Amino acid sequence: MRSDPAPTAHEGPVSTETSAKETALDLSIKALETLILSRLDDDKAQDIVHIDLTDKSSVADSLIVASGRSHRHVGALADHIIRALKEEGFGKARVEGLPHCDWVLIDAGDVVVHLFRPEVRSFYNIEKIWAVDAPHRMASN
Repeated sequence: MRSDPAPTAHEGPVSTETSAKETALDLSIKALETLILSRLDDDKAQDIVHIDLTDKSSVADSLIVASGRSHRHVGALADHIIRALKEEGFGKARVEGLPHCDWVLIDAGDVVVHLFRPEVRSFYNIEKIWAVDAPHRMASN
């Protein structure tokens, strides 16, 4: 999620410093995505889906959805991601649903992770909700 304000008319064109900040932010987001995706792959998460939300939402730049085989597997996946985020200096993520482990949401700021048991994932079908094109890309009727 980008928080840099857009330049106003009196500030003139976007400076090299601003574009350097944006490049650094993009690299940080890519590093965060790579860390989470590799952790899920290492821990044998199933059906990993990565959705780019850059032009679809101001909440996050990326959404990662994956399934665990059981309550325990979902809990372990979540725990390992949370630990990896702390160890790699991405701060403390906000977590919901960890006690029950049917659906765990990890909000790492620019990247949001949803971990499901397969039955719960198919019920909510969250990928379908977010995979739709952003409104400005849809064709007019």
